[in-house]
Amino acid sequence: KIQKRPPVPPGCPPTIAGIMKECLLYDASTRPTFEELDLRLKRLNVKSVEPSSALTSFQGKPTIQQVDPTQSNASNLLYKLFPRHVADALREGRKVEPEHHNCVTIFFSDVVGFTRISRQVGPRKVTNMLDRLYCKFDELSIQHDVFNIETIGDAYLAVTNLVKDQNNDHVKRIAEFARDAVIAAKNTMIDEDQPSLGYVQIRVGFNTGPVISDVLGTQQPKYSIFGDSMNVASRMESLSLPGSVHCSEASAHLLKEQAPAIPQRPRGAIRVKGRGEMNTFWVFGDDQ
Repeated sequence: KIQKRPPVPPGCPPTIAGIMKECLLYDASTRPTFEELDLRLKRLNVKSVEPSSALTSFQGKPTIQQVDPTQSNASNLLYKLFPRHVADALREGRKVEPEHHNCVTIFFSDVVGFTRISRQVGPRKVTNMLDRLYCKFDELSIQHDVFNIETIGDAYLAVTNLVKDQNNDHVKRIAEFARDAVIAAKNTMIDEDQPSLGYVQIRVGFNTGPVISDVLGTQQPKYSIFGDSMNVASRMESLSLPGSVHCSEASAHLLKEQAPAIPQRPRGAIRVKGRGEMNTFWVFGDDQ
């Protein structure tokens, strides 16, 4: 049998090799359309299709467009920012399709009195405080295997059962991550040069439910999740109290199944913006 499909040249850049392989798939219905190819090729530039050393941004970090798969540090950064299948698609110039996730658990936190702190210590000290705090949170995210979606100012957003199958313990992971995040914050000084200002306090809330994940933009692609479950998680955080972990009824029921030893107590029905009255719960005690 004659092989009419040309082989991919050994030195072909991974981005181009991926496109070529897709165009040669046996099932024609799975091949990219001309419109998709045109869009993907327009996104390419010399930096993304020729092997070269990874360039750095003004912060000394590789940018998405500058990531060279041959550079392990740059590749590691890409795979930390995005789930593996999304990182692969971005690296190869493929379109990332939206994905539906039936049941994830979403964590929100923010710094209590952040506006006051910003006014007291100024922007440089604020960024230093957040960097110290979020470095601790990032370490905890690795320990509990939760995925940090993003940080926006003083808000930290993480999720479980999104980028990997954690169906049996995703609420438990978030609950324990939340407990440790509260403790980490209590041990983070607002300003190391002014100990009298005290330590950081955070509010925490989480919720469980369905979401859609997608990548937005092309110049600086951003992986995000969307859905009413996100809104409820945000409300759980905003209605929480300093140093406390607050969750929805959906999360509380699953947490009881996944980790019956973790203490929780009903808060009762509270009014939630956009949702009316909801039964919510406190997780762990005052001493966490």
